[in-house]
Amino acid sequence: MNGVCGSFSVFSSGHYLLTGDIDYLWSALAFPLAGLMFDFFDGKVARWRKSSSMLGQELDSLADLISFGVAPSLLAFAVGLRTYLDTVVLTGFICCGLARLARFNATVASVPKDAAGKAKYFEGLPIPSSLALVSVLAYWTKNGWIEGQQGIPWGTVTLWGNAGGRGEVHVVSLVWGLWATAMVSKTLRVPKP
Repeated sequence: MNGVCGSFSVFSSGHYLLTGDIDYLWSALAFPLAGLMFDFFDGKVARWRKSSSMLGQELDSLADLISFGVAPSLLAFAVGLRTYLDTVVLTGFICCGLARLARFNATVASVPKDAAGKAKYFEGLPIPSSLALVSVLAYWTKNGWIEGQQGIPWGTVTLWGNAGGRGEVHVVSLVWGLWATAMVSKTLRVPKP
């Protein structure tokens, strides 16, 4: 269901871009949170049943990529991060999420575990942490700080060429880029709850 929620978020963002109907944007903002609830529930059930499989692990990662990588990036695009360089950063965000999930699946066995067999820490920010960025987008939407209304906070800078050209980027894209970097960091260790 996590992947279903992420997919609904993607399509709701698309509907918003096509129609301008803010209700679609609110739906797109809510679905990743629902995906997180299903992601937690799925993990709890697997631990309760003491059963897991490689297929389940891979499906979980693919669902996470949709709900916490692709959906938040498309949401950022929908609210206004639409310059050429914004889309480069958002694509990098998705790819870093993908790399983070692949590394997790490949190295999960080597991460130190507690007495219950649960990993002690995350190596790099876990991809569901992107919901913090989705929360910021929801706050901006509530305040009208989106494209077509008051615009994205902090505006844009032009790194080369003319304003409105390929060298223009929203300042807030830097946050998405730093978040992506933190997801693939090998030195950042986030304790697990």
